[in-house]
Amino acid sequence: MISNEELAELLFPEVRETLEDLEKRFPPRSLPEGAEVTRFAPSPTGFLHTGSLFTEMIAYYVAKQSHGVFFFRLEDTDTKRTIPGAAKDLIDQLREFNLAHEEGYFPEGDVGAYGPYQQSKRADIYKVGIKHLLKIGRAYPDFCSSEDLEKIRKAQEESKVVPGYYGIYARDRNLTNDERAARIKAGEPWVIRFKSLSNHDRKMVFHDEIRGDLEIQENDIDVVIYKSDGLPTYHFAHVMDDHFMHTTLVNRGEEWIPSTPTHLELFSAFGWEAPKYAHLPVIMKLDHGNKRKLSKRKDPEAAVSFFLGQGYPVEGVKIYLMSIANSNFEEWCIANKKYTLDGFLFSFGKMSLDGALFDLDKLSYFSKEAIAGMDIDRFYKEVEGYARKHNPELLSRLEADPSYFKKILNIERERPNPRKDYAKFSDILPATRFFFDDEYEQIKAPGLPFDEHFDTSFVKEFLADVAANMAYGPDEATWWNSVKEIASRHGFAAVNKEYKANPEAFKGNMAAASSLIRVALTGSKDSPSMYEIISIIGKDRVAKRLQTALD
Repeated sequence: MISNEELAELLFPEVRETLEDLEKRFPPRSLPEGAEVTRFAPSPTGFLHTGSLFTEMIAYYVAKQSHGVFFFRLEDTDTKRTIPGAAKDLIDQLREFNLAHEEGYFPEGDVGAYGPYQQSKRADIYKVGIKHLLKIGRAYPDFCSSEDLEKIRKAQEESKVVPGYYGIYARDRNLTNDERAARIKAGEPWVIRFKSLSNHDRKMVFHDEIRGDLEIQENDIDVVIYKSDGLPTYHFAHVMDDHFMHTTLVNRGEEWIPSTPTHLELFSAFGWEAPKYAHLPVIMKLDHGNKRKLSKRKDPEAAVSFFLGQGYPVEGVKIYLMSIANSNFEEWCIANKKYTLDGFLFSFGKMSLDGALFDLDKLSYFSKEAIAGMDIDRFYKEVEGYARKHNPELLSRLEADPSYFKKILNIERERPNPRKDYAKFSDILPATRFFFDDEYEQIKAPGLPFDEHFDTSFVKEFLADVAANMAYGPDEATWWNSVKEIASRHGFAAVNKEYKANPEAFKGNMAAASSLIRVALTGSKDSPSMYEIISIIGKDRVAKRLQTALD
């Protein structure tokens, strides 16, 4: 009768290391008490999803604020779905969000003492664990073909029982080791399954850092843990990795809750303490009155590249996501009079259990606050960085005259309550077209939107007077007084109180007069400070626009 040890040796004769050897190779980390070791462990199968950024950001801040470690592990055991270059793209985007890891996988080479940090390069480590489970009778080779599994599935469907490979439906679970050895020697293909001791008719309790104690059905399916391609499945690999990388906290989406019993049983089979788990709420989208998960196929905002391409400031995106993550974050921002993550302490206890609705309007609000909080040098640098990667037209404007464009960006910024025009960097060029003469001519071509209450000859006469006699400095008060004096000559009320008392006696108030000037200079009835616009455009160009606005 072949023993478990002999079967394990038959399957993995090349594996000489033991779990004890691995413990020595990957000793415990030397960290202060309470430090958390967290990780971001994506699969290189596509773009960085907004939900993944949300998960990663929380892992990053939990580690940093606890003086722990945040590392990056590439889970690429699903070789059929792996996309070349996807891992680099993921890391590049995380760098743009200032959430880069210091330990873990990098395309140019791993950094850290617990690697390799790429699962496809850890096959020798996984085999040690697989061989151990075979020796202790908690794993076995399974010889079912895809056709065999389909027959089992159909039988379960007809019997209306829980689907899966378990109990009497685990066909090869109870083969003798002699039978297994004979099949292996005959060259039959095999995979390795975990031998579960659970029962789906029972329930278990585990603690979730967000949801508290959860009662959930045990998972008694004998899951595949080692595939025919020589690599493990996610279920097994992440257990081995999190143990030997000494992960203390796993935060992941709530869709993984049903798999947690399997993962906990795997940790238990090895005799290891499992990390803490925090299952994050899913980010939702309101679609025709119904909530649904943010979709890769339907929603452009499901991809992080959307925010980078549109030019949302990364700080704005991050503070928006933190407002989803912690219910007290907005209150903290208001109390501290700043919109930043600096100084804010994230807490799993403040997370909502319901999926948060993704709200572009709220993202825009936070992004405007983030932009308003930048000094002009940082603002200009971020706009230039965005333009260089995503907006050639904006970049050409910046490079043509950097000092001129910096003045445009700085309008109404150096004040206690700075102007908040831009939610994203792609808003800048459309909002500032009028500063450039070629663009202004295009705006002017269809006709400028002057108030129809004033006839053309009156507007032309008024603007000509402004062009000839308006003061251009040295301060805003001097300029405004000169405008009021000119407007009074043309029948406008210089004092609003007088206009309100007797509107019929005037052509209009100063708001109406200044609107005519604004439209002539910018092509719009709404714009930032007209004094600052005039200062930037310059006297000669201002005079020309006023004189030719109706031509």
